[in-house]
Amino acid sequence: MKLFQRAQRSLFGEILDWMLTPLLLLVPVSIGLTWLVAQGIANAPFDRALEYNVQTLARLVLVQEGKLQFLLPQPAREILRGDDADRVYYQVLDAGGKLLSGERDVPPPTADEPPVPGVVYLHDATMRGQPVRVASLWVVAGAEVEPALVQVAETREKQSVLATEIIKGVLLPQFAILPLAVLLIWLALVRGIKPLSVIEARIRERRPDDLSPLDESSVPQEVIPLVSSVNELLGKLQNSIATQKRFLADAAHQLKTPLAGLRMQADLAQREGANAEELKQSLKQIGHASVRATHTVNQLLSLARAESSGAVVGLLPCDLARLTIEVVREAVPRAIEKRIDLGYDGAEAGTPGATLRGNPTLLKELVRNLVDNALNYTPSTSAHPGVITARVLADPFGRVALLQVEDNGPGIAEADRELVFEPFYRVLGNEADGSGLGLPIVREIARQHGATVTLEDAHPDQRPPGTRFSVRFDLSG
Repeated sequence: MKLFQRAQRSLFGEILDWMLTPLLLLVPVSIGLTWLVAQGIANAPFDRALEYNVQTLARLVLVQEGKLQFLLPQPAREILRGDDADRVYYQVLDAGGKLLSGERDVPPPTADEPPVPGVVYLHDATMRGQPVRVASLWVVAGAEVEPALVQVAETREKQSVLATEIIKGVLLPQFAILPLAVLLIWLALVRGIKPLSVIEARIRERRPDDLSPLDESSVPQEVIPLVSSVNELLGKLQNSIATQKRFLADAAHQLKTPLAGLRMQADLAQREGANAEELKQSLKQIGHASVRATHTVNQLLSLARAESSGAVVGLLPCDLARLTIEVVREAVPRAIEKRIDLGYDGAEAGTPGATLRGNPTLLKELVRNLVDNALNYTPSTSAHPGVITARVLADPFGRVALLQVEDNGPGIAEADRELVFEPFYRVLGNEADGSGLGLPIVREIARQHGATVTLEDAHPDQRPPGTRFSVRFDLSG
């Protein structure tokens, strides 16, 4: 039962419903119990009077000349006198059911169990159209005669009046207290949820750039988990905004270089006296700068797409070996142009254990960035030809798939191995063409697939040692 229906759920209304609904449901239960208790209390004194009256009449049952006799003197008649409210009837029967004295139509006792002489039995009945309370007593007047039955019946008007007075005395104060109880519950709830209103006002008063945590010391213990969750969210939001600001600043800085080159080459091409060869060289530099700017923008879009996906949506079975082989085939023309030996080694497409659930587009982007990174930073000469190998290793029993891309290039120093995964970081002294975004994209995509990326020397015992990137996918999830 909803006492307060709203278009949107209200915490105040929910608590008020759960507190007032049981209270209001208990009112009829309380009335019923009070009625039963009042009836018992009202019957008790009148039952004792009936027991006394029937026992008094039982003493008047005598045996004379072998026969039962009932002699009712004038003083005994006084106890049977009724009043303006109720009437009293009596009946004396011998063992054969012969009426010795009193009213013949007094209701007989119930036959639920055999009567015991000397024990008073009470029961409710109807006599002459009115409810009555009847007291019955079997009397043994002598050893030579059978027990006689003595009964006294009394109408129940006074009992009803007394029970009604008791109910009024008990229930009327309850009906007066009920509205007060509802009011007190209302005020208590208003007071109880006031800290939530204080927190709401505190949040509304904040400046848009204020992401500092809320004070947990001034809130009730039950609200602390909510405030802690809000503080945790504020912390994540602050980190996200800081990352975005840093990302935008780095992106602007990285795009500034090719754009400045474009402007400079355009100015050179427009200068007076420039010959055809110089114009051709300027156009070549403009093309190179535009390619670099386009690559940087594409990498920025890839990183933004990877980070905004949050969790992988639409997980599909992906053959990691097949995706890697496709990427290697696509990169072969560029490898040939740079005179680098690019190849694939490892599990064949369709090998058990090389299939995982993920986003095929993002996984292919991961492999492509690792291969592009190796092509960018692996020099190749006739004395020391560049070699790049991509491989997929499957362990169906250990529920692990391993992607590796290694080269025989100059390697990455220990101090730079964690930094290379930061956006736009470039190893000092390296003039290779790149945007510094490939490896951050790799780590982000791997994180979304529950994988880990490690970096080590490919050939520790050789110089140069080369570089090996390993991406470990856990297939047990």
